[in-house]
Amino acid sequence: MKQELDVRGLACPLPVLKARKRLKEMASGDVLVVQATDPGSQKDFRAFADTTGHALLSSSMDAGVYTFEIRRR
Repeated sequence: MKQELDVRGLACPLPVLKARKRLKEMASGDVLVVQATDPGSQKDFRAFADTTGHALLSSSMDAGVYTFEIRRR
């Protein structure tokens, strides 16, 4: 299952904290699509995936919006 989380306009560390909370509510293997505008979120979501064991499937940027796909472990 795929869920979306819009954290545009929020600054570090809120995007990652909100993503962590949402992922806890999801089943293993589900994918969370996060949209953020904080430029630091690129580094933050990579580090988050590395430290939690979730898989960062993709990371992209279009018109100032960063999109991350994270699969729950």
